[in-house]
Amino acid sequence: MRHTSRSSLLHRAATALALAALACSASAHDAHHDKSHKPGAKDAHTGGIRTAPAPKVKPAFDIFHTRISTEGNTAIFHVAVSGKAGATKPAQSGKLAGSSVFSYVWPTTLDPATVGFEPKAGILAFAVTSHPDFDDTPLFDENGDGNPANDGGVWHSHWVVLQPDDACGKGNLKVVDIPAGAKPRLPKTWPGLPILIDSPGWHPHFSGQTLEVKVPFDDIGAVQAASFDGVAAVLRVNASVHAPLLCVPDVMKVASGDLSLPGKVDR
Repeated sequence: MRHTSRSSLLHRAATALALAALACSASAHDAHHDKSHKPGAKDAHTGGIRTAPAPKVKPAFDIFHTRISTEGNTAIFHVAVSGKAGATKPAQSGKLAGSSVFSYVWPTTLDPATVGFEPKAGILAFAVTSHPDFDDTPLFDENGDGNPANDGGVWHSHWVVLQPDDACGKGNLKVVDIPAGAKPRLPKTWPGLPILIDSPGWHPHFSGQTLEVKVPFDDIGAVQAASFDGVAAVLRVNASVHAPLLCVPDVMKVASGDLSLPGKVDR
């Protein structure tokens, strides 16, 4: 698999996502990075990246605060939106091709090898997604009905590796495809799809405006040294269900406004 430098990937991705975010709302550029407080203060929305509200963005995806903090060896991925987090999900289309994936995403500077992918394979991002037309968490029964293959519409977590690909639209991102016959390094909870995705089973917790996910790490120091951003986006399965399989054609909000990954992890 051909590797591209992370700085080059971030530059190309930043250009694409910034243009998409500006199309949604110019107020995204009013974001600022607030390092003056730590998690646990009376205001739950301290630290991380603060972003001005954007009236043109759907309230459930209008990110105004994005944070990653740590407690012991656990990282806490946090996002707050203007409306009710998780309230809006994709409509079921009845087929995989062309189906939509609604996502809250934390792009990071973590090396993909941190969670079990090939080193420097792309931009490692943590994501919470909903997509009722397919299930990509075969090891877990999120809705508790005894069938682990019908839970795609329930909000669940992933690690994904992203790269720009003009086949998804000029400058747009995709989840990196695995070419036929290739055998890249993959996490133990890889769901079997021909893309760089992991389904680790970490449970998203929604409460009013807030979404949080607690994720344990063997090396929390790698997380504490990382930078991050926040994105609300729609991913889409290719209409031909071929590479690129999963594109990111619709960005609703970028926390920093320009995907500069300004967020510093709160300890």
